[in-house]
Amino acid sequence: MIAPVLKVSHMKKAYGAIQAVGGVSFEVRPGEIFGVIGPNGSGKTTLFNSMLGQITPDEGKIELKGEDVTGLGPLQLNRRGVGRTFQTLQVFGKMTVRDNLIVAAQEHQGSMLSRMFAPSDSGLGAKADALIDQFHIRHVADKKAGELSYGQQKLVDIAMAFMSEPDLVLLDEPCAGVNPSLVGGISTLLKELNQTRKGSFVVIEHNMDFVMDLCHRIMVMVEGQVLAIGTPDEIRANKQVLDAYLGS
Repeated sequence: MIAPVLKVSHMKKAYGAIQAVGGVSFEVRPGEIFGVIGPNGSGKTTLFNSMLGQITPDEGKIELKGEDVTGLGPLQLNRRGVGRTFQTLQVFGKMTVRDNLIVAAQEHQGSMLSRMFAPSDSGLGAKADALIDQFHIRHVADKKAGELSYGQQKLVDIAMAFMSEPDLVLLDEPCAGVNPSLVGGISTLLKELNQTRKGSFVVIEHNMDFVMDLCHRIMVMVEGQVLAIGTPDEIRANKQVLDAYLGS
């Protein structure tokens, strides 16, 4: 049996008397796009931040490719092959699109000394150009990121997460604030990246049509608990999910 890329076991996180995450367990398989949905306050963001090392869970274990990474910080996880996007844009507005992508991967280019004597693009120019083409943003590659539309900046933000060639990418509401006309394009792009780069994705998103179209499996959270895990068809047919979240 192929080992999971990510395994979360019995994770708990409380804030005072509020149990934000109450014993959540799941696995993400190699090459899988795994969705996490649930109403506001269901614990999705706390779960994500725990997996990314931004907060430390009270209990539980996080394994990445079989290695216990519980308690490691974001940079340590990034260097072990975890990329992420945030709900809010993380682009550098005064830098060009191409330079944004290069900066996103520079932490993986050896020591500070070796980077000082590397080419001006740290040897990452070709990799950045390949992603620029794959994301269909060649026409804005030399523009400052802050001059782009919100949707274009969102594409740059997502591209930055893939510059380090991660094994696992955590996407936090990739469609938030994006014009509905662009949502289908983001879904198609992520499917292509999943096929060409063979990575695994975990996606939090409120846009149900997007999640159902994109993800191989979906986990539904309610009040810090896992209500159901299954394929999109299984989730659509689950009466508990319909009653608790999707609406019957």
